[in-house]
Amino acid sequence: MISAEAFLQHNPVVLQDGESQGPQDDRLSYVEAGESRSRCEEHPHAFKRGGRTTRVKANKGKTSLWNSRSAGSATVENPDDGDACREAALRLLDAAPRSSGALRDRLIGKGYAEHTVDGVIDRLIAVHLINDLDYAQSVVRICANRMMGRRGTMMELARKGVDHALATQVADEAERNGVFEEAAWELGRRVAHKTEGLERQVRQRRFWSAGGRKGHNPATLREVAEALLV
Repeated sequence: MISAEAFLQHNPVVLQDGESQGPQDDRLSYVEAGESRSRCEEHPHAFKRGGRTTRVKANKGKTSLWNSRSAGSATVENPDDGDACREAALRLLDAAPRSSGALRDRLIGKGYAEHTVDGVIDRLIAVHLINDLDYAQSVVRICANRMMGRRGTMMELARKGVDHALATQVADEAERNGVFEEAAWELGRRVAHKTEGLERQVRQRRFWSAGGRKGHNPATLREVAEALLV
């Protein structure tokens, strides 16, 4: 039987336009392959594409540049500049409604002095551009639409920078009006619909889990579960 080496010597592989690859070409290909590997080792960010070696630029320093820009945005030229502070406050309010507490934290975070921020906020309250009561009530309505309970709503009000006394006031009002109880019943109806056909224990477990995450009163959850998830 003829060996593979002897066969290739007598029947060279045709590459293109009648050219053949002989033993010398084999050595040349081996050398070229070695050089290609050397280039890849020298440039770890290079890769082969279409027979060419393409170098990819590393993103060195990009993260540090971004961090430096972020850090720079938290400082102002003059912390006592009331006009600049007011303009910054108006831009923040234009982007989204905010409580006075949340706005104060953002402005101080930008680098403005506390007394400057307090003066700007007092002026914005005086001209009715900030109304903490209206804002707190709007947060309660949003929480009710999300089927949240009193505890969950209080946590959301605190996260939004609403004063604790005001948050308690609007939450008490909503509770007297049955807002949180109705939210619990709506949550129960939705869970009951989604879990229809499952075992009672599974349905109630899912309802209790959802009600706990949304901060509902356990007594209300128990009443809803006994009525809807049988």
